[in-house]
Amino acid sequence: MAKARKDNKGRVLLRGESQRSQDMRYVYTYTDPFGNRKYLYATDLMELRQKEDKLKRDQLDGLDVYVAGKATINFVFDRYISTKYDLRKTTRANYEYTYDHFVRGEFGKKLICDVKYSDIRYFYYHLLNDLHLKPATVDNVHTVLHPTFQLAVRDNIIRNNPTDGVMAEIKKKTGKNKSVRHALTKEQQRAYLGFLKEHPIYVHWHPLFTVLFGTGCRIGEVAGLRWQDIDLEEKSININHGLVYFTEMVDGKRKSRLGISYPKTEAGIRMIPMLPEVGEAFRTVYNDHKKTGFNKTVIDGMDGFIFKNRFGNVINQQSINDAIKRIVSDYNGEEIILAKKEHRKPLLLPMFSCHYTRHTFCTRFCETETNVKVIQEVMGHKDITTTLDIYAEVTEAKKREALDKLSKNMDIF
Repeated sequence: MAKARKDNKGRVLLRGESQRSQDMRYVYTYTDPFGNRKYLYATDLMELRQKEDKLKRDQLDGLDVYVAGKATINFVFDRYISTKYDLRKTTRANYEYTYDHFVRGEFGKKLICDVKYSDIRYFYYHLLNDLHLKPATVDNVHTVLHPTFQLAVRDNIIRNNPTDGVMAEIKKKTGKNKSVRHALTKEQQRAYLGFLKEHPIYVHWHPLFTVLFGTGCRIGEVAGLRWQDIDLEEKSININHGLVYFTEMVDGKRKSRLGISYPKTEAGIRMIPMLPEVGEAFRTVYNDHKKTGFNKTVIDGMDGFIFKNRFGNVINQQSINDAIKRIVSDYNGEEIILAKKEHRKPLLLPMFSCHYTRHTFCTRFCETETNVKVIQEVMGHKDITTTLDIYAEVTEAKKREALDKLSKNMDIF
């Protein structure tokens, strides 16, 4: 058996430890993950062992790899997301889903110190052109990648953030700096709601779409409305939460579930005046539920939800979008036949989604209201530029309409 090494005070030195004879300093020798011999120094044995313990903890955490600039993008993202203790559960789940789904594979395995601006640019165009992702989805990817690289910059692991300016360049080149919003015209809106109201099969959708078109609420906000959130006497609607689908890890597997989402900003919490038609829609739903049964769903401790599907559960965005496709298709088919019989041009409806109802309401609001701040508060826009963009769009359309009328009425040319 080898004789144990001791220091000048007779204390047994552990493996890797030694004491230099020239200055009596203590040394701990180890090999880093890249095969390089490294040393820790201390004037006292206890101090040296404290440094050893810290080194072992750092190695377990991967910090030595990180500091050496040999960490992968995946390692830094996991480090970044672990520091975001104040994220809402749904937001964290969305960030993790986006990263795991689009980045963690091949691209996430790259060493973070090797990634250049051109690599990020190539990766984003790959998502757009090869995987055919929408610009909004790529923007979501950028939302998780940019702070990941920024953390490495602040920790002095890399000098510059390679994601800086990439999305701005892509939006400029693709002409998609802003998402295109659409609104139904007054005639299309009336036709759609009128079709629902008179249709023997689709009539049960009429109250829901009356609320969507009559409040400008997001679909998650309407799906999450409870009877205690509305006041039919005061004619007001209290928007303070919404329903969202998000993923979470359960027994090592990522599963989707419905959850309650609270507004990220104060702008999202608001009181909306109830239009008479919207109030009537709520009364229709209430009277129907008195006969068929109220929604018994409980989500994150909340119950009493106003709208329900045919199974008695809360509604979800996908089923409503699917219903819109069927309704628009049937309406257009009937309208084409009717227009031929009446010898007129058919009033056709475009295919639209739940979010169109919100933009349509905002458009109607901008057509009659000049106080942009009031519009912003009712819509719950965090940034007033969102409201101003829609207002400017409506104003431009009204200006063209006014000039067309002026041209028809002027007889001086």
